[in-house]
Amino acid sequence: MIMDIKQFLDSTYLKLPSQSGLTEEQTFEEVKKITQEAIDNQFCLVMIRPEYVKPVKEIITKANSGVKVGTVIGFHEGTYPVEEKLNEARKAIEDGVDELDYVINYEAFKEGRIDVVKEEFISGTSLGLNAGKVVKWIIEIAALTDEQIRSICTSFSTWAQENFKKEDFGKIFVKSSTGFYKTEGGKPIGATFPAIEIMLKYSDPLPVKAAGGVRTYDEAVRMIELGVKRIGTSSAKALSEKSEIKGSY
Repeated sequence: MIMDIKQFLDSTYLKLPSQSGLTEEQTFEEVKKITQEAIDNQFCLVMIRPEYVKPVKEIITKANSGVKVGTVIGFHEGTYPVEEKLNEARKAIEDGVDELDYVINYEAFKEGRIDVVKEEFISGTSLGLNAGKVVKWIIEIAALTDEQIRSICTSFSTWAQENFKKEDFGKIFVKSSTGFYKTEGGKPIGATFPAIEIMLKYSDPLPVKAAGGVRTYDEAVRMIELGVKRIGTSSAKALSEKSEIKGSY
């Protein structure tokens, strides 16, 4: 039986012009291209930079489409002050965003500054939920050891259960990667099966999003069968059509 994976896919374009070698205008054309692709293929969501939320929302609304709009907050380092992240999120909400993908301050977590991370998680999640949005927390697994992945996922699960309603747990995701972290020696920068298995086990009852690194339709199906609720990819169309995927995200 062939699984229709389209409703699991967050079609993603997050490169800045300086990273892609494109102009501002060409970058916006790429954003519009993946937006139309998401509309045509009925993907779950299109994930773009904050500055594109408003025009992308207008395109989707004009097309009378159910595709959601997501954006990244504190991207991609995650080290921005919490108030800066909250302001960025507020602006995205004003612009019509449906989902907020925050980058947690994983460097603070690694340094043992847990209070900073907890404040960020609770305040950022509260802001999103109070506005009726889905919130995802990117932990950047390539920057963490397996034990750190276990620890941060356990913390998220605990904090969510202590501070939010049970009916909201499904709107608080733990997400694997930004796709922009630099690793050494060719190590994966995105989702891997071992890391995702750790995330699923220790984030429960929060859902998990596997971002980056899913290279084939079969890998996507395996992720979904493991329990992943979303897959972030810059090759959503190719992935859903079982075509060859180019690029790293």
